[in-house]
Amino acid sequence: MTPAKLPLRAYMLATRALHPLAPLLLRRRLKRGKEMPGRWREKLGHATLPRPHGTLIWLHAVGLGETLALRGLVDQMAQLSPDEHFLITSGTRASAEVLERNMPNRTLHQFLPIDTPGYARRFLDHWQPDLAIWAEQEVWPGLVFQTDQRGIPLAMVNARLDEAAFTARSKARGVYSDILGRFALLSAQDAASAVHLEQLGAADVRVDGSLKPAAPALTATAEDLERLRIITADSKVFLVASSHAEDEREAHRVAVTLPRDWVTVIVPREPERASGLLQQWGDDACPLDAANTAARIIVDGRFGTLGAWYRLAEIALIGGSFGPVEGHNPWEAATLGAAIVSGPRTANFAIDYKMLREANACYAATDADSLRSAVLAEDHKTRADAAQDITQRQAARIATLAQDVTALLRTAR
Repeated sequence: MTPAKLPLRAYMLATRALHPLAPLLLRRRLKRGKEMPGRWREKLGHATLPRPHGTLIWLHAVGLGETLALRGLVDQMAQLSPDEHFLITSGTRASAEVLERNMPNRTLHQFLPIDTPGYARRFLDHWQPDLAIWAEQEVWPGLVFQTDQRGIPLAMVNARLDEAAFTARSKARGVYSDILGRFALLSAQDAASAVHLEQLGAADVRVDGSLKPAAPALTATAEDLERLRIITADSKVFLVASSHAEDEREAHRVAVTLPRDWVTVIVPREPERASGLLQQWGDDACPLDAANTAARIIVDGRFGTLGAWYRLAEIALIGGSFGPVEGHNPWEAATLGAAIVSGPRTANFAIDYKMLREANACYAATDADSLRSAVLAEDHKTRADAAQDITQRQAARIATLAQDVTALLRTAR
């Protein structure tokens, strides 16, 4: 196996200093509710589940959207090899909680260990993956190095590296050049990301597009779906999904002017913000538990309910697109047939919205007036169907990627 070059050796030496501090930092986060009780030690490499027998494919993505996007690839790989098991790791509490409700078959979840030599070693000793797949932007050099040293093939999928991220990583070009050269397969979302990766030292980066359009639909229980149908009755649903303050401000301006056969549903990205919205809006809004057919605005402060709401929505404003968050994933709405509208700020999903706009498969709003026009437009189904066509085409491309990634198992150890 290729030894680490000087910059990578320096990085791994520096991370040793984090080893004794990590438990203290995690306990502090636990007290603030940012870690899951009973599972925070996974970030120290302590597994809370046994390793399944047989072949194990490990996939990592950092956050909620990135983690959910992996499900389509897992499903495709599972069809190719029905005996394989999958381990998905991520870094955030939200990703773990939502994935639990949308877990693919034969799949487990753990939190990724902090990137110190000791924690990485403990993680790999327990799980002993046969293949490691890293997604999007996050790559932890120490873990990648130790994985490679054990003869475990490495792949990078759904890679996205915009100009700002490329500039930041260029400052540690020696580390990234060493790490990227250890991947047997690298797949980028777009040509610009592929060029940036190659400038950092990667070789033969292919472009397969985003995994997100090919991800399976979010789940919903029959009980929850029926309850929400009763609450909304015959109303048309304007959904504001994964919302932030800027989205909510524009949506509220629209909601109070819509015809009475519309109901606006707000699902905040951070559920704990729901009570503040109810106080702010007074009689204009009500919580889900008190909702009735006369409600103009319903605020749903529960986690993991978008699968049900997307199924009921006529149109969905994808949150984060009226403020500095720069957008969230539009494909969850597309997969379930809701028409999509975004605000003007979608830099985090620029590739995705470009695909949607070119296919006339979404609306773009700049303010409350244009948002209201999108909500009341008469071609929702036409645009929703166009978005679903994109998801089906991208699923076919991901099937080819799944075959090529699975083939790396033949090179293991």
